[in-house]
Amino acid sequence: MIIGSYTNDTSDGIYVYRFNTQTGDNSFVSSVKTSNPSFLTISPDHRYVYAVNENADSTRFTVTGHVAAYSFDKAIGKLNFINKQESGGIHPCYVTIDKTGKWVFVGNYSSGSLAVLPVRSNGGLNTATQVIHHEGSSVVADRQEAPHVHATFLSPNNKTLYVPDLGIDKVMIYNFDVKKGKLKELNPPFVMTEPGAGPRHIDIHPNGKYAYLMEELTGAVSAYRIEKNGYLSLIQNISGLPRDFTGDIGSADIHVSPDGKFLYCSNRGESNTLGIFSIDQSTGELFWVDHQSTLGKTPRNFNLDPTGNFLLVANQNSNEIVIFKRDKESGLLTDTGKRINVFKPVCLKWINIQ
Repeated sequence: MIIGSYTNDTSDGIYVYRFNTQTGDNSFVSSVKTSNPSFLTISPDHRYVYAVNENADSTRFTVTGHVAAYSFDKAIGKLNFINKQESGGIHPCYVTIDKTGKWVFVGNYSSGSLAVLPVRSNGGLNTATQVIHHEGSSVVADRQEAPHVHATFLSPNNKTLYVPDLGIDKVMIYNFDVKKGKLKELNPPFVMTEPGAGPRHIDIHPNGKYAYLMEELTGAVSAYRIEKNGYLSLIQNISGLPRDFTGDIGSADIHVSPDGKFLYCSNRGESNTLGIFSIDQSTGELFWVDHQSTLGKTPRNFNLDPTGNFLLVANQNSNEIVIFKRDKESGLLTDTGKRINVFKPVCLKWINIQ
């Protein structure tokens, strides 16, 4: 398991843990020091790791964040720095890699931009070949005064990039030319959410037919049918919060279980819970099952291990990862009592070392 975090003077940044997907047992392996690696992505061959540096570093010519490239030695579980490049904007908060391992996409929150970076033969990064700036605003004055790209999520067929923008209440949709590494707006180029929704993260069902969007400012989940051209058609919008919740909202992450039967979403703010839904396999519709306390504060990110046996929650402001056992029949979660102590953990990714 590769863990990204927010850093201070005494923490490192990226941590490598060995995780047993049958027992939930884990052990520290190594770490590498880098600034605010708040989101990570793994190359398809599991040989390289790419991390944003969620900063606004000043140089002589520009103010920007960065994306760093690392090789991963499976034999000893160690990351080795290769190089880093400018992210094409300020405070990069999301990074992903295409299915060929040749192109990296990064989203910059504060500047409302995204960039495409080519991958070198040694796994390092070249400078961005395309930078796209969104425009607009929406109704929540202190959060939506400008574009705020929050994710760059690639479809399983490698043809469509979905870019939720919290600041403009749109999921921008781009066709991806894998040979040229170029993005081009779909026609129509976006899906609108409800005003003030604040689209944040998105996940796609393993069958490739349905997409699910987490809306940060309302705590709702929008379910979509994916059309043949990649466009999203709304199926439903349903709250991801506990049914009796009335406090401050700040929803964050969303994942479909590997078996495609359940959807989970994380709620920060005053909730600190996971919403649990079952998924109708024939329609993509969501049905509320229950909520689970994350047993910590600020679940910015969570993930399911590749087997779906465990769900791990990165509680940013209580400085630990809580490990839950997942019932694959009911979707419900049980605390294992096992914890991983990391300063401000905010991203969890997996590498198969077998």
